[in-house]
Amino acid sequence: MSKDYLLGIDIGTSACKVAIFNKNGKVMASANGDYPVYYPHEGWAQQKPDEWWHAVCGAICECLETGNISGEQIAGVGIDGQSWSAIAIDHEGNVLTDTPIWMDTRAQEICDRLNNEIGSENIFNVAGNSLQPSYTTAKILWYKENMPEVYNKIYKILQSNSFIAYRLTGTITQDLSQGYGLHCFDMRTGTWDEVMCEKLGIPVDFLPEIVACDKVVGTVTEEAAAQSGLAVGTPVVAGGLDAACGTLGAGVIHPGETQEQGGQAGGMSICTDTYKADPSLILGYHVVPGQWLLQGGTTGGGGVMRWFEREFADYERSRKADTGKSSLEQLNEIAEAVPAGSEGVVFLPYMSGERSPVWNPYAKGVFYGLDFAKTKGHMVRACMEGVAFSLRHNLEVAEAAGAKAEVLRAMGGSANSLLWTQIKADVTGKAVVVPASDTATTLGAAILAGVGVGFYKDYEEAVSMTVKETRRHEPNPENKEVYNKTYRTYRDLYESLKAMMVRQ
Repeated sequence: MSKDYLLGIDIGTSACKVAIFNKNGKVMASANGDYPVYYPHEGWAQQKPDEWWHAVCGAICECLETGNISGEQIAGVGIDGQSWSAIAIDHEGNVLTDTPIWMDTRAQEICDRLNNEIGSENIFNVAGNSLQPSYTTAKILWYKENMPEVYNKIYKILQSNSFIAYRLTGTITQDLSQGYGLHCFDMRTGTWDEVMCEKLGIPVDFLPEIVACDKVVGTVTEEAAAQSGLAVGTPVVAGGLDAACGTLGAGVIHPGETQEQGGQAGGMSICTDTYKADPSLILGYHVVPGQWLLQGGTTGGGGVMRWFEREFADYERSRKADTGKSSLEQLNEIAEAVPAGSEGVVFLPYMSGERSPVWNPYAKGVFYGLDFAKTKGHMVRACMEGVAFSLRHNLEVAEAAGAKAEVLRAMGGSANSLLWTQIKADVTGKAVVVPASDTATTLGAAILAGVGVGFYKDYEEAVSMTVKETRRHEPNPENKEVYNKTYRTYRDLYESLKAMMVRQ
């Protein structure tokens, strides 16, 4: 049976996405598998990796069935996943505890102590990233100090995609692009720095071997095949960070090209072939060899609109049958009726603390400028604009660090909103190109598999065959002028309130 297809797996925050692609990047079948985020205490956000695995297996089976595709026809599997997990497994591969995820900030005090004891500059000089509680580093040490019964059983610490690769193949690995989650990872050489491991107190034995993102790390085992529907012996590549795979799936493979992220989180990734680090931003390796990504990662992205819809869209949900439009589509329409700048309503999208460039785990979401004349539409549009302002803030810091973006290539669910995409163009003053927004991340993972198994000659060929531009948004100069003023309010608002945004 001919092997005509590639399968991409995306371990997102609220769900996994699985898609099967043909060689030209056409989606032959796709499916999602939901799982919860658990918030047991303030500042905690954790998930159960085994729930990821069960969701992935269900979604793969659904894809194969709805696409009428046999597991034997899959040439290779690529996996991407959310950042900064700390999945502790024992020698038998059992998950020892729920993993804190990228939104988790419980380890702030550990970061403060290490930055003081080791020196924040010394850590940054090795890792290319400032030590913050969102990263994997402090989560491992949190286990040591608060869960010794777990810590003492740890064999390896895995990331989200390497955990799924392990479940599929039985092989333990660490891909290059996810190395940036640990501050004993030398960002210049892409290797573990054993001296920094010792200073941080992280046993180097906890850390898997680092491999290239497109390396075939193993093949599907009999046990995994029985659960997933894939064929025994199907090659699986290491995969990589979701933002990096989405960047590849958006067609960003050359220096200066930039991805704009519109998934649960927001931000951007600027491709560079030289080391460019800034303590206010995030630096990691691209999944494409020889490239780095200078990133801005914010907690406020598409998740802001999911939150707003969940809490305030009962009316729109009740009208779905009558209008034939989803609640999000209806919210989009009422926001479109509000002028640029939301008539003075400004939103800080810091819904789980904030990452770059603010780095305040205690930052809070804020609506400013409400009065009796304001409507739900003002609040919806202000949410969209606030996320765009956080994007602009990161782009400005990146430009000061020597990485300037010219055109943004949008991905993620929020890119489906023409209004929101136009707002981002107007706020940043940059053109926004939209490839296939819903599939960029899984496509990037599939491309990694395709290159790894020889389905494609190289990344140039893969991108040229699979990435298609669907639309382009040019900035509106009149709106840009309005947004310049509103952006100043946005920046001033946080500066005025940050003294209140501290641990209670």
